[in-house]
Amino acid sequence: MGFTIGGIREIRSGTRRRGRLAECTLVAEFTGLWGWDVVPGARAAGGACSCGRPDCAAPGAHPLEFAPPVPAGATLDEVSKAWSEFPGASVMLPVGQAFDVLEVSEPAGRRALVRLERMGLPLGPVAATPDGRAHFFVAPGAAADLPRLLYRLGWDDPAALDLRGLGPGTHITAPPSDRGGLGPVRWLRPPALDSATRPPAARLLLGALAYVAHRSRG
Repeated sequence: MGFTIGGIREIRSGTRRRGRLAECTLVAEFTGLWGWDVVPGARAAGGACSCGRPDCAAPGAHPLEFAPPVPAGATLDEVSKAWSEFPGASVMLPVGQAFDVLEVSEPAGRRALVRLERMGLPLGPVAATPDGRAHFFVAPGAAADLPRLLYRLGWDDPAALDLRGLGPGTHITAPPSDRGGLGPVRWLRPPALDSATRPPAARLLLGALAYVAHRSRG
């Protein structure tokens, strides 16, 4: 027996429903399990941003201005209701509330991650973006304190390092959402109960990150 047009439509509709359910389940994990706010974000295709602005400065890599955040603690039912208003949105995380981010190049981040794991230091989630950056989740306040922390470690010129802190007012794209039409963000170290809800202090990781970032840049 062959497929009918109606059957194909039902299959496609079922696929979309399963995709939306998986997305809502993921968002509910971020809000309910890890205690993160989540914001619906724009997507990019062919260089154009879904926000509709032809002069968009960050196509597919920013929150939707009209979309309210889904707060930490939201249940699956609450997430499903909120996310149904923005089908196809990317999943974005506001930085500076539950965590800050230390960003280095992905190659440096991978080497630093191996080094830090061998040293037995506490680690939070680590993500890799499709444009070659690694995001280390650390305790809030790290971005503002980064120049002082680097100075205490002997780095008088932070600009010489390919390392920066992301804090309040910035957003990152959460895996596995697409960022900027370049491809999905991936976990290098996925969230876990002992790390995502209590990310480590930046000072514990910064020595290794700064050293590897400096060597990689050189």
